[in-house]
Amino acid sequence: MKAALMEFAPIVLFVYKRPEETRRTLEALRANEGAEQSELFVFSDGPKNPGEKAQVEAVRALFDRLPGFARVTLRTSETNKGLARSVIDGVTEILKENDRVIVLEDDLVTARYFLRFMNEALEKYRDDDRICCVHGFAYPTEHPEIPCFLRRGADCWGWATWHRGWALFRPDARQLHDEIVEKKLRRTFDRDGAFPYTKMLRDQADGRIDSWAVRWYASAFLAEKYTLQSNRMLVENIGFGGAATHYGVRGKYRIALDPDPVDISAEPPFETEELKREHQHFLRLETIPPARRIFLKLKLIFGRIGGKNA
Repeated sequence: MKAALMEFAPIVLFVYKRPEETRRTLEALRANEGAEQSELFVFSDGPKNPGEKAQVEAVRALFDRLPGFARVTLRTSETNKGLARSVIDGVTEILKENDRVIVLEDDLVTARYFLRFMNEALEKYRDDDRICCVHGFAYPTEHPEIPCFLRRGADCWGWATWHRGWALFRPDARQLHDEIVEKKLRRTFDRDGAFPYTKMLRDQADGRIDSWAVRWYASAFLAEKYTLQSNRMLVENIGFGGAATHYGVRGKYRIALDPDPVDISAEPPFETEELKREHQHFLRLETIPPARRIFLKLKLIFGRIGGKNA
């Protein structure tokens, strides 16, 4: 699909108090093919306390006469809404006036062809009711011949959706949790026990965490909808440091961003059993002791250089 013929979805970026991460996010996004044709909406959350005001203002200053996009709109909150409410409110607001949207946060560095993948997929699958989400973050697999595939549910690190997809979002974590348990879907929802998503839903319902992402995944999962998952690394999360909102939820997982476009011309397969096992392995790395996790991640990323089983 030629960029000149592409419909460019608005980009929604959620920012808070990390000017350096936000600068890197913007730098990479501006380098994307299609950025100059894309409208950027920025939702800036307010400080939790007076001590955060300078950082919040430093982030907002990055958008003063920011070049590189068709138009930049900065929307600020004087109070601290929190990431979950910010994302839910912001995505809902933009989709009132638009059919589709691309969503990023202030710690996601994108590959040059991230926007192309998102816009091509949004256009190609706009009427495909199976698919509710497009996702750009990938984990390492042994299947470079598969550019993208379909996985049940929705995801959250560099994603896009349509109005029809976001209409599936259900904010009530208690209802989502109870429905998964009643339908005996817990093991499937937890990726065969690889990650405690059901517990996250219960923690959300009980007020111990505040996550929009687990509710988005559960909403799509229960509706039996799918994410078009890139099998090329188009997004890197740089936000796991002391200032990160969810620091410690997932460790650093750095893989080189793919320099080439993702070919979506072929019909995407559903997630194979082998791809599923590789995803489960990736998820399990986050539920083991940190020292062992680091060793296994390094082995996973670098240990196969000499051959598939090196």
